[in-house]
Amino acid sequence: MPCQRLDLSSRGKPRVYLLTAVGTLFCVLAAFAIDSYSFETGTWRWGDEPLNNVVIPLMLAPPLLFFLLSKLRELSIAHAELLNVASTDALTACLNRRAFTALVEGYLERVGQQQENTGGALLVLDIDHFKAVNDGFGHDLGDRALRLVADTIKASVREIDLVGRLGGEEFGVFLPDLDPVRAGLVAERIRAAVRAAVFAPHGRPHPLSISVGGATFDRRATFADLYRMADQRLYAAKNAGRDRVDIIPCALAA
Repeated sequence: MPCQRLDLSSRGKPRVYLLTAVGTLFCVLAAFAIDSYSFETGTWRWGDEPLNNVVIPLMLAPPLLFFLLSKLRELSIAHAELLNVASTDALTACLNRRAFTALVEGYLERVGQQQENTGGALLVLDIDHFKAVNDGFGHDLGDRALRLVADTIKASVREIDLVGRLGGEEFGVFLPDLDPVRAGLVAERIRAAVRAAVFAPHGRPHPLSISVGGATFDRRATFADLYRMADQRLYAAKNAGRDRVDIIPCALAA
């Protein structure tokens, strides 16, 4: 059976046990140090009852430390859950617009400070004729279609890629460290996967499709510029008949 790493993060229970043991040992050593040092003579000596330096800390320290550390763990878990709620779209479990934008901007800022830029792409995706889904099947099934598209997008990209719901039926995908050719292949893979996804409200198959606009970059860029150009290409894809990909290099000054 493969050895599993202990979760020593602030949310891991092994961390509570380990720190409880370490803290108890520290209390025992501190008790010996306090009991053994003579402030009158400035020398070290064994206390009158050295066994108490072990028994008393072992009785008091473990339950107290375990209680306090468990409470800190619960606070850490609650904090992580709050961060997740604040950054995640509740319906699709994608990043919300604010978190998506902040993460992309952070990446672009770090890349802009490097001498060698790695490049990448920003895709903006929109579900074609989504209003007809809501009008024809109701908003509950419309929400189901949104979740299906979101899950399909996430299954079509790498773990390091970012997927966000920008609003309504519009999604964003950020592809770091990809050249324009591979970014185009990823965009086409997403489009084809959504087209192949099975959406059958009330047992009646209803095809879904997306239009994709994208902007690639190989030098310093900003989220605002990439989004503006990707959004323009998205509308071009829609005007050209929908269910297609339109990507353009983001021509910015070095």
